[in-house]
Amino acid sequence: MMSAAEKEKRLRSLLKEKEKLAVAFSSGVDSTYLLKLAREELGGDILALTARSAAFPKQEWEEAEAFCREEGIRLIPLDFDILSVSAFRENGKDRCYFCKKALFGAFLETAAREGIGTLAEGSNTDDEGDYRPGMRAVSELGIWSPLREARMSKAEIRERSRTLGLSTWDKPSYACLALRFAYGETVTEEKLSRVEEAEAFLRGLGLRQLRVRVHGDLARIEAEPEKIADLAKPGTAALITDKFRALGFLYVTLDLAGYESGSMNRGLN
Repeated sequence: MMSAAEKEKRLRSLLKEKEKLAVAFSSGVDSTYLLKLAREELGGDILALTARSAAFPKQEWEEAEAFCREEGIRLIPLDFDILSVSAFRENGKDRCYFCKKALFGAFLETAAREGIGTLAEGSNTDDEGDYRPGMRAVSELGIWSPLREARMSKAEIRERSRTLGLSTWDKPSYACLALRFAYGETVTEEKLSRVEEAEAFLRGLGLRQLRVRVHGDLARIEAEPEKIADLAKPGTAALITDKFRALGFLYVTLDLAGYESGSMNRGLN
């Protein structure tokens, strides 16, 4: 078994083989780590590509811009109208496939115009164990997944990020806002904005890893297990209920199982 440090050494070697590289950058744990190493190994021959879209929290765009500015990395933001993709709006079980196909297709075109033939993305080995239709689009488009090639897990990426002094080492996962909706529920800009504001409100109460899952008029809050009792206290519960109803939710529930990545996939066959 290779250690995380040994896997990182392997990753650096893989990156060095590229003359130029574009990185799909979300400012999350994985893509930040990947971009940092690419900067160290390739110098100025890298390009960061990020999307500004209603489906991605504004905070993520701002953090992407700040990181690239601090690291001296060229960043090209794309204003991406994901809601123009009908299969995304309709929110079927392959929603992420169509989103990734459209978004990464746009990234590839941008990279090609900049004279860069390789686009890398930040999935890791943990992404191989859940329902991930977006990975099919990554494969079809020929996107490079160096973290998976180096066999790095999320925990190992966090460990090495901490060693490198990256502030993202313990950053909670935000992910695309569309992942909050039950399959089959039409996704709109208004609904995405409502979820983003609801989650921002909960973070203001001290929550870090959370989701507001949407089932029609019902909001189901997933939080860190140790925070559930605090959220259920009458005063806090009333505060949350008032806020969520003001946002348009009729019902507000607290999931006793706590936060679970990919919980909306539980009912898929």
